[in-house]
Amino acid sequence: MAPDDLTLLTTGAAEIVPDGGLADKLSLGRPLRVKLGLDPTAPAITLGWAVVLRKLRAFQDQGHTAVLIVGDFTARVGDPSGKSETRPRLSKEEVDGYAERLLAQFGAVLDMGRVELRRNSEWLEPLGLEDILRLSAFTTVARMLERDDFAARFAAGRSISLMEFLYPLLQGYDSVAVQADVELGGSDQLFNLLVGRDLQRAHAQEPQVALTMPLLEGLDGVQKMSQSLGNYVGVTDDADEMFGKLMSVPDGLIAKYELLCTALGPEDHVRVAAGLVDGSIHPNAEKRRMARSVVDLYHGEAAGEQAEASFDQVHRDRELPDEIADMDVPVSVFSETEPGVFVVHVPALLEALGLVESRSEGRRLIVQGGVRMDGDQQHQEDVRLASPPPPGELRGSVWQVGRRRFARLTGVLH
Repeated sequence: MAPDDLTLLTTGAAEIVPDGGLADKLSLGRPLRVKLGLDPTAPAITLGWAVVLRKLRAFQDQGHTAVLIVGDFTARVGDPSGKSETRPRLSKEEVDGYAERLLAQFGAVLDMGRVELRRNSEWLEPLGLEDILRLSAFTTVARMLERDDFAARFAAGRSISLMEFLYPLLQGYDSVAVQADVELGGSDQLFNLLVGRDLQRAHAQEPQVALTMPLLEGLDGVQKMSQSLGNYVGVTDDADEMFGKLMSVPDGLIAKYELLCTALGPEDHVRVAAGLVDGSIHPNAEKRRMARSVVDLYHGEAAGEQAEASFDQVHRDRELPDEIADMDVPVSVFSETEPGVFVVHVPALLEALGLVESRSEGRRLIVQGGVRMDGDQQHQEDVRLASPPPPGELRGSVWQVGRRRFARLTGVLH
């Protein structure tokens, strides 16, 4: 093992347990089995998920075995990590649907030809009650309450279901099933990874090394990147949309995004972090470099420059994109409030134009000021037509959501 190998594999890590454990594993002189489990609870891989996926890719590139576990069973239980209350359970059909969509996206980060892909339903579904009882005997309630999230909920009198106590045991049993040498996860997963070490000892296996990566704040700069919060960048977003979203990242996160989301490297990170503090590096110029680097990573060399040019065309030069999709929408987005008086429900219109995934997202973006019609910000959910019938004066109008999503309303479908 070359010293640079260890540096590369530990760059950006939040914590490694035990201290020095990864160096010991690497000194064995054989490919390590490096486990990463992801529960399919959402339809897209975000840059937040990609932080730990890219670390798995780093192990792949060093010749180690990437064991990617799709948590199709644990997703139905629900990971309580970082949660202040019991989360709703997902159905098997929902989980399978998410899993199918995610499997098509992992190749944006990993070399899928060299991935050992597993589903934890393989070994968790066959467990009987006797197996579950035996598994639960390997820990205690006191040990579970050492978790910060459980402790906070217990102190506040909020409920903690017994099923939630089982989650770390089930995730830990994954490590036993695949005989992991190393397990990767976000920093909120450390407790679960350590339970995996306990269970491996109980099953006469050498305990894995737990390596966690920092959580990535979303575009709001405050909360963890999340699809449910809408503050995310997806690795399969088109180049222009990806660049536009990244240009909204708060200045204080530029260096962190460069370290965790690009291939610019730790030395560059130190230089940039210092330059942003002392003023020798301009935040806007560095944010553009960060955004170009991320776009290049997922869309190929020079894609970042092209996306930057499109961004400037729309925002700096105040021009519309060269190509805008022409869309007809269902007449149902319009309603006749009284004879001859028509109103368009803007969230429904945005959904029909393909600019948002749901009406609730449309309502949220209207409140946030993220919706424009012909360049003017829209603040109302319902807009009366001055010239009925639909689409009236809205025919030919250009609707914009965020920085990079545009559509032109050309007509209605009856």
